[in-house]
Amino acid sequence: MAQFGVSALRAWIRRPLVQDAALAAGLLAVCLPVNDPVATVRAIGMHAPGVVSGPGVVWGWWLATALTVATVALRRRWPLPALAACTVATAAHLALIQLPMVVDLAVLLLLGTVAARCTRAVSLAALGVLMLLAGVWCLPYASAGRPVTGLPAFSVQVGGPGDTPDAADSHVTLWGGPVLLAAVFAAAWAIGSAARNRRAYLDQLHVRATDLVRERDQRAALAVAAERGRISREMHDVVAHGLSLIVIQAQGADAALDHRPADTREALRTVVRTGRDSLADMRRVLDALGEVEDTWHPQPGLDALPSLLDRVRQAGTPVSLRVDGTVATLPAPVDLSAYRVVQEALTNVMKHAGPGARADVVVRYSDTRLGIHVADDGRGRSADSDGGNGLRGMDSRVRLLGGRLDTGPGPDGGFLVRAELPIEGRAS
Repeated sequence: MAQFGVSALRAWIRRPLVQDAALAAGLLAVCLPVNDPVATVRAIGMHAPGVVSGPGVVWGWWLATALTVATVALRRRWPLPALAACTVATAAHLALIQLPMVVDLAVLLLLGTVAARCTRAVSLAALGVLMLLAGVWCLPYASAGRPVTGLPAFSVQVGGPGDTPDAADSHVTLWGGPVLLAAVFAAAWAIGSAARNRRAYLDQLHVRATDLVRERDQRAALAVAAERGRISREMHDVVAHGLSLIVIQAQGADAALDHRPADTREALRTVVRTGRDSLADMRRVLDALGEVEDTWHPQPGLDALPSLLDRVRQAGTPVSLRVDGTVATLPAPVDLSAYRVVQEALTNVMKHAGPGARADVVVRYSDTRLGIHVADDGRGRSADSDGGNGLRGMDSRVRLLGGRLDTGPGPDGGFLVRAELPIEGRAS
């Protein structure tokens, strides 16, 4: 409970209005010892011509001071009107006692606030107006040849080489006061402008950080979608191929059960082996989903084609394999995708080519590409043309690697699957 109260107090203290009100209260506290500003001016030994006494002067000075303090408290909410009101209050101060005091420094604070929160054109215009007003205020002093009351001034002596100091025109006053005021105003504006530039830079950093977070989330979402697609393709390839073999072998076992018990027993053994292999493949897919590396059961590649073709032959579909070119070690993604393409193509042959269909598999190695060619002499139709996932999965696999997949009826009948996968880099 106490920690919650401290956090709430800190949040309340960080509010801009509270901070400005505290600054205004501090400025008022500095002015409170000055009960009579006219008496204070005379007490510090600075004779200001034109300074008059009286309760009206004191009350007028305090009313201008109250207006100055109020503008400081509201400087961040209405910076430009606050600067205008503070300038009027400061002009009233100078008109009454002709001497700048601590409270008049609020003009510099308000000018910096305008430079920090308004556009550059507006803040430069405000700076120019203040400098012009300062010059107008200093003009009577310059015309009279005396320094501005309360501000430092420069003076030189003008005379010939043989003139005595009394004969020379001594203490010719230069424009030290106006120059000092212009420098102070410019410094206040520069500090506020630097704060504005820093805030704009921090805003840009915040926007950039927000964009980076959004981009990271988008990349994560795309990665999740790509991983789901990969897992879906793996599951389809494993389950579809294994179940197709099991169904075909079970049908053969049912047909041979009464007259050929030995063939039935062999078909059932094939079903058991296929089921175990499919379960092992499914475990590998699930391990990949859980980011668990299965070192005992590596992902299959083209070196596993002979065993795949043996299972297809045992299911009753004759299939041949021809390898052209020099066999080379392939990148793991290319090796796995090539195996899956052949597996899915043969699964479609067993499911849809019809009884007695024969399949031919050709693997061509070159320096930069790997070619896969699977053709059958069946009915020339694929179930995937009716909306299945097999051909779409093959196409996704090949395109992710920068390859190309062509499917359709063969020139001599049957169905043809032709894939090309890049071995070195992505295809141009």
